[in-house]
Amino acid sequence: MDLRDFIRVFRRQLVVIIAMTVIGLCAGAIVGLVTPQRYEASTQLMVSVDAGSTSSPVELTQGNSYAQQVVESYRSVLTSSLVLQPVIDDLGLDLTTDQLAAKVSTSLGTRGVIITTTVSDANPGQAARIANAIGDSFATVITDELERREQATSYRIRIIPVQPATVPTKPVAPNLPLSIMLGAVLGLGAGIGIALLRQVLDRRIRTLDDVEKAVAAPVLGGVALDPEASARPLIVANAPHDPRAEAFRSLRTNVRFLFPPHGTGVFVVTSPGPSEGKSTTAANLAIALGESGYRVALIDADLRKPRVASLFGIEGAIGLSDVLIGRVSVNDVIQRWGRGTFFVLPSGTVPPNPAELLGSDQMSTLIDDLKAAFDVIIIDAPPVLPVTDAAVLSRLTTGALLVAAAEATTTDNLTAAAERIVAVDGKVLGTVVTMLPVRGADKTAYGTYGYGALAKA
Repeated sequence: MDLRDFIRVFRRQLVVIIAMTVIGLCAGAIVGLVTPQRYEASTQLMVSVDAGSTSSPVELTQGNSYAQQVVESYRSVLTSSLVLQPVIDDLGLDLTTDQLAAKVSTSLGTRGVIITTTVSDANPGQAARIANAIGDSFATVITDELERREQATSYRIRIIPVQPATVPTKPVAPNLPLSIMLGAVLGLGAGIGIALLRQVLDRRIRTLDDVEKAVAAPVLGGVALDPEASARPLIVANAPHDPRAEAFRSLRTNVRFLFPPHGTGVFVVTSPGPSEGKSTTAANLAIALGESGYRVALIDADLRKPRVASLFGIEGAIGLSDVLIGRVSVNDVIQRWGRGTFFVLPSGTVPPNPAELLGSDQMSTLIDDLKAAFDVIIIDAPPVLPVTDAAVLSRLTTGALLVAAAEATTTDNLTAAAERIVAVDGKVLGTVVTMLPVRGADKTAYGTYGYGALAKA
């Protein structure tokens, strides 16, 4: 994914990202409001070395170095039971030494001889009392220890209070603004993570790259999404200047390059699944080819759920299936539509064995007969994945055009459909992407295929 892909993902998932950010912000605010107040009081103690009044400068320097060496070990003494137990006893605290130690933190000053002891407590006065008591207890412990060892060294350590603890007036926690900010940041991070996860798990076609990676065939065209498509399905005939009509004419131009050098081009128009726009695509492509002066035959080979007759408003009770079983002649049921050289062969009676009829010798013979009368034959076939009809037909034709709906067809289904056609020695000549978004984050993800619709929008 490049930067544009990330931006597109974030725009597409903007609602999720904003929602998670708001949730995080609210959670941070709640945490900040319900967290008990906590106060901190600090006392500072200096570790000093008394080398005697007659000490030389060298001895004083050595004494100072000695103090810096021992002060780190003294920090651990501050939180030991040796120091804390007397504090608990003197103040009557209902705590163990471990519990009290959890409230205490220590740090060293920049010169390494000043120890800062900080006590955290819900009661500000109690925090100050404990901090001062720890300082006193620490000084006593260190002094007593040194008295037992004074013969082992020429230095005498002194603990000097530098700054006693005072009662704090403001709590250090909770910090409501900080809690809100952290909650918002965590929510934003969670939102971005969810957005990226949804992108990874979303197998629907989003860009032309998705289509090209799914099928080893070129993208022949794209048609924009139109909420009114069901009201005017034959857009090339009904609204010739509509951007969708122009899109079908662009598709016609690309399909013309797929015609065989000699003879009639026979193309199966199918899709991986239902409701992806294959019948509308086949019908409008056929009309657009007819406008160019080609002799065009559109065959409704979807013998299970035929749509062509209803799209064109013609009688479809008798048609292809009746021709294949020898009930009628093709000349009796094929119907001219419009004033040009465009004819429609409806599906006819719904048979019990569509796949057998479409793969029969009679179907092959019918296609050969129509080749003699037409320049191009468009066959509207059933979806590839639910049934085998389209795959069977692809062997009898120049090749198949796979129709995929943007943001609906999955790349897995598109790949599976192409593989099923190739498995029976059929050819996938190209893909057509329908229902291209005209608004939102994905409107620019399909190159120039949606430019007409975008101008309209």
